[in-house]
Amino acid sequence: MSVLLTLLDVRPGAAADRWVGPASGPAGKRAYGGQFMAQSLAAAWRSVEPDRMPTNMHLQFLRGGEAGDDVDYIVTRIFDGRTSSARRIESHQQDRLLTAATVSFATPARGPEHGRRAVAEPKPESLPQTGPAGPAPSMPLAELDIRIADDESSGQFVRRLWWRATVPLPEDAALHTLVAVYVCDVYMIDPALQVHGHSMAGRTHRSGTTDSSIWFHHPVRADEWNLLETTSPAAARGRGVVTGALIRADGVTAATVAQEGLIAERE
Repeated sequence: MSVLLTLLDVRPGAAADRWVGPASGPAGKRAYGGQFMAQSLAAAWRSVEPDRMPTNMHLQFLRGGEAGDDVDYIVTRIFDGRTSSARRIESHQQDRLLTAATVSFATPARGPEHGRRAVAEPKPESLPQTGPAGPAPSMPLAELDIRIADDESSGQFVRRLWWRATVPLPEDAALHTLVAVYVCDVYMIDPALQVHGHSMAGRTHRSGTTDSSIWFHHPVRADEWNLLETTSPAAARGRGVVTGALIRADGVTAATVAQEGLIAERE
């Protein structure tokens, strides 16, 4: 069975609104942040009516997790209205609080729409398969095709990360969204260092995600090409911010993303 799909399939815990996220491995390594994002969303999604889709998610990374251990998730039902719901999700390992998240869900409504553009060149098929911007031992990279094309031609550092899942995926819109949330976290704070000629892989600075947000606009197919385009508008006090968009191959903006991360000098 697919390692990626297994990771995203949270199982019931010991009580109501308790869920268990499978360990990614390997033991002794730090758990990948995208795993907490996707598993938190998966746990929250299990508690709402099927006609409600996520509209936004915000997650704080409080402590690092152990990749070799399962993760316990606690879902709190904050609100259930006629057309919307809100959930709070905490993740724990051995009674240690690791992350705290909120997710809002709503039924679709009609209204004005915008957020379509021409997709930037070069196309992903012409790019080499680079993988992520550094080591990612907790990710099933054999099941993901990732191709990065950084661009500074405008005078601003722009990361263009093309990705798609290479394993068969069922016709399940929720699962495709979970895969997108999982993949989009990978080295997302890196552009805040790249602006200054550094990188997370270079380990010149203490770095790591502290806060991640995503606003969902349109469905995405994770088994087709998607573009995560990000820039860093500001950094100060040892923290950097990265903002961007998840863009489908047809030019539709499927989601807006933002992340804050530590980029502090080593003492």
